[in-house]
Amino acid sequence: MSSYHFRLATLQDKPAIIAFMNTHWGSRHPLINLPDFFNYYYQDGDATRNELNFALCLQESEEIAALCGFLPSSQERDHIWVSIWCADKKAKGSGLELMTKMPELTGAKLLSCNNIRPNTIPFYEFLGYTGAAMQHWYRLGTVPCRLAKPASLTRLPVSGDGLLRRFETAAEMEAAFCPPEYAKPYKDHWYLARRFFHYPRQEYLVYGGMLDGVCRVLFCLRKVEVEGTVVLRLCDVIGRPALLPHFGQALDRLIEEASAEYMDCYCYGLKDEIMESTGFTLRAPQSETIIPHYLTPPLIENVDFYLFTSNPEGFVMFRADGDQDRPNIPC
Repeated sequence: MSSYHFRLATLQDKPAIIAFMNTHWGSRHPLINLPDFFNYYYQDGDATRNELNFALCLQESEEIAALCGFLPSSQERDHIWVSIWCADKKAKGSGLELMTKMPELTGAKLLSCNNIRPNTIPFYEFLGYTGAAMQHWYRLGTVPCRLAKPASLTRLPVSGDGLLRRFETAAEMEAAFCPPEYAKPYKDHWYLARRFFHYPRQEYLVYGGMLDGVCRVLFCLRKVEVEGTVVLRLCDVIGRPALLPHFGQALDRLIEEASAEYMDCYCYGLKDEIMESTGFTLRAPQSETIIPHYLTPPLIENVDFYLFTSNPEGFVMFRADGDQDRPNIPC
């Protein structure tokens, strides 16, 4: 029988969590050591909040044997992303036992993780999760390519009667858009406001996809200006995927207005025909096309991302999910 016991963390555990991570992670993790990031991710933006978004595996001495940071996608907190998972190598089995306990400890009905190492997929599948690769889609602009190295300059035809309306504030977004409750994961107004209007150190462009005067879809983008060129990252889409082709022409106009070299999107769970009808081309693994992901500074190579989820049916993931799509800030 295991000698470990398990519980969720409180504010009093914060110094021990930071010390444990700095000892066992192998480097100083920015989400742990930058106070604004720790507050944003693990205290829900409230520095006085007593509960922390960490589950702990404790030894009999009450010292931490393993920890797992997690992030809720709504105030209901029943859909969560795993963020940081770290164990003391001397505490045999602690990390595995903690991950097994995560649904029970957190009460999560859906548990997933963005950006796992591909060689760990068999491990997560052993635990009952589904591992998969995210797809990387892109749409070229009409300006010369300086960063991208496309094998073909072909741009798929686009159409659509949808219009895009820029939301300058979270209040404008909340008044116009109702997040779909069927979504997996479900992202409520609380999450969307924090993630795309009040995120530290990085700004987003949020557009409502309007059909017949009603906001049906939310598009969350980030504009990156680098070395005389512009890239648009489509970081999240909230709404019914089947509606996306209605906005192919509107997204194309955004590319043109920004004089962007390309717009790209990492995602999982969207059908190929939907993305192609919206104007996006898949960067297939065997393709010679290069669509850089790291831009500051630019690294001219492809990057692939992998995930796991506890329930793949109807599940979608985008690059901004979990603790991803954040600035790379060394500590």
